Amino acid sequence: MILIDPPTWPGHGRFWSHLVSDRSFDELHAFARLLGVPERGFDGDHYDVPERLYEAALGLGAEPVRSREIVARLAHAGLRRPKRRAPRP
Repeated sequence: MILIDPPTWPGHGRFWSHLVSDRSFDELHAFARLLGVPERGFDGDHYDVPERLYEAALGLGAEPVRSREIVARLAHAGLRRPKRRAPRP
C-alpha cells in the first residue's frame, strides 16, 4: 500500500510530505512516476513530495497517515533505511 503523511515538513520555502510503500520499493517508484515526482525526490526509503502534489497522491489512491505511522509501517515491512549520520570529528 502507498502511504503519505501530511505536508508539514518545511524545506526550500515550501512544505513536504513523505511518500512510502509498505510493500516494496518497486511499488513506490511506480507510484512516484505516476504522480510525476522525479527520481531525485527519492531519499533512501521514501519520496519527498511537495505540498502541491498531496491531493493528487490521495486521488491516485495513497492512504493518508501520520508520520509515526509511516515509520512504523516501513519498519514492520523491513523497508526502513535510517539516514546515515556524519561521523563526529
